[in-house]
Amino acid sequence: MNKSEISILLLRVFLGTSFYIHGLAKFKKGLANTADHFASLGLPEFLAYAVAYIELFGGIALVFGLGSRIVSILFGIIMIGAIFKVKLSAGFLGGYELDIAYLIIALLIAINGSKLFTLDHLLFKSGNFKTKTT
Repeated sequence: MNKSEISILLLRVFLGTSFYIHGLAKFKKGLANTADHFASLGLPEFLAYAVAYIELFGGIALVFGLGSRIVSILFGIIMIGAIFKVKLSAGFLGGYELDIAYLIIALLIAINGSKLFTLDHLLFKSGNFKTKTT
């Protein structure tokens, strides 16, 4: 266990928890209301449902280290969409600065992976879904 692995673990848990909370908020607000908001931005309504489910279940998966790279890529795509479709016009401060931080964390996890305290590593021993052949 080195400092880099501990750092990625902390970032993974932070990002997963943050996205879980955002996804949960969409469910509490009502997915239909979230879909209406997406439509008002010119986005397809079905995208609201996809984003809400990815945030909620992806957040849980990321906290536990299940499919960390895939989930992080999905989170990165969501952040790029949020930055360019919603936050860009608000400017950096009070606009998209947190989204960029989330995007950078997601990219870091997607590039480096995460092996410390992950279900991937526990279940698959390699952290990248390879199984041992006999």
